[in-house]
Amino acid sequence: MNLLRNPVLTVALIAGCVFAAAELPAPTLTKATSADKGPDPDGFIQRWLLLEPIPAIGLTDSAVQAIVKKEYFPNQFTVVPSDGDRLAVSDQQLSWHALDSRNYNVNLYHFAWERDKKTTNQLFWAVTTINCPRETPDVRLAIGSNAASVWWVNGKEVIGIYNDRQTVIDDGVSKRLTLKQGPNVVRAAIVNGGGATDFCARFLDMDDRPVTGFTISAGEVRK
Repeated sequence: MNLLRNPVLTVALIAGCVFAAAELPAPTLTKATSADKGPDPDGFIQRWLLLEPIPAIGLTDSAVQAIVKKEYFPNQFTVVPSDGDRLAVSDQQLSWHALDSRNYNVNLYHFAWERDKKTTNQLFWAVTTINCPRETPDVRLAIGSNAASVWWVNGKEVIGIYNDRQTVIDDGVSKRLTLKQGPNVVRAAIVNGGGATDFCARFLDMDDRPVTGFTISAGEVRK
């Protein structure tokens, strides 16, 4: 059939293509290709290792705490994976991905969509390493997420925010803590109910100014 001779079908196909194009997520995430990088000028951490999502339901304090405390894979609170590492969770084979965000926030909807993974009622694990040239006391981890999330620094749970919410910069702020000289591991678990999902994180100093004097790495970067 010559589509040019069937204007109704041609218009329908063009409209369908425009709609499909509008549905494609923007390319906000790119593969990490260097050993480390700095934060953005406002201190936001843009490099993370992200694990493909795991089914999980519940956004209340108790539900989220139960979700994140369940053991899905060995050493889930201590492992610092590398790009491409694979693990088994229930009947799924999931991979870690070392990615950089073009924005201050990390768009988990884009991350899941690009890998043909579900975004509704899902748990996302994120890990990154903050490399400090010197000990940095009296800083606070400031985070936002859509929806609920729990955060750890060097193995210690430091903050959690709950319920169905939008990502707001510095929505939750931890108590003061010390980043040690050398590597510091930041770990997050984000639980999404439905729709968009993302998170942002940075450290603030004692005067609530962004901390920027560090580099960020995400395990071994594979070409």
